[in-house]
Amino acid sequence: MKTIDKEKPGNIILTDSGLETTLIYHHNIALPHFAAFILLNNPQQKSLLDRYFRQHLDLAVRYKTGFVLESVSWRANSDWGYKLGYQDKELDFVNQKAIRQLFAIKNEYAGSVSPIYVSGCIGPRSDGYQIKHKMTPVEAKEYHINQVASFKKAKADFASALTMNYSDEAMGIVLAAREKKLPVVISFTVETDGSLPDGEKLDEAISRIDKDTQQYPLYYMINCAHPTHFVRQLVDADWTKRIRGIRANASCKSHAELDESVELDSGNKIELADWYTTIREKLPNLLVYGGCCGTDISHIENICQKIAV
Repeated sequence: MKTIDKEKPGNIILTDSGLETTLIYHHNIALPHFAAFILLNNPQQKSLLDRYFRQHLDLAVRYKTGFVLESVSWRANSDWGYKLGYQDKELDFVNQKAIRQLFAIKNEYAGSVSPIYVSGCIGPRSDGYQIKHKMTPVEAKEYHINQVASFKKAKADFASALTMNYSDEAMGIVLAAREKKLPVVISFTVETDGSLPDGEKLDEAISRIDKDTQQYPLYYMINCAHPTHFVRQLVDADWTKRIRGIRANASCKSHAELDESVELDSGNKIELADWYTTIREKLPNLLVYGGCCGTDISHIENICQKIAV
């Protein structure tokens, strides 16, 4: 079976948009602690999640692209799970359930979308925008390894660590994935100056992890930041060739401003799609295109109209 890291440059693999903000602002669903995985236990809400993914896969059918199905498990780790009443065994069950959901949807589209990859989504231990509990790589490995193991048992194609805000935690996830023999993708978020929230430069974080893990990650992504925050960092260098995915925010606002917002900022969809065209020119190996906070299916369609022609 062809693996996603072997996809040729120039191919287009779509993924979904801002799941949590779509659920909260477009469907009026309360998500305690921003946790979408709790919806898997409610048949009606699980059906809503299924429809959400089908909408995005329908775009892949229309524009003849591949797709990465990303599980709804961004908050399904120990700290957030315990706040929601989940113990380790229950978290293992729900993480595997999230992967099974995606395989069922993949089977529906197997004849019309190719390739389709199933990814187990890992979120940061703390908040995506703020580092409240900084770990060493070894501590991060031990913290995240149970979720990685759940994805391995459920036969996910790989894991994706999204909204990583410092490299030690990302490194720990890579070490956990390597121990469990599961491929992994690392996606960093950045502030308005293009640096990680702890001040580390994006190029330093990627180069460090690649050096210390013998390039174990399949590739890297940037998510949960507007293109204007990081486009200036995308110079012609070896480390940028390792960036193969973008899931940008709709809003140009900083993380601090978004934290204080009480209304959804869906940004300018046409301008965002234009930025993806610019980024595509700067990143020769760019492959995966999706959205993050504030984006929805309409943002992804605008992006398709620009790049999938």
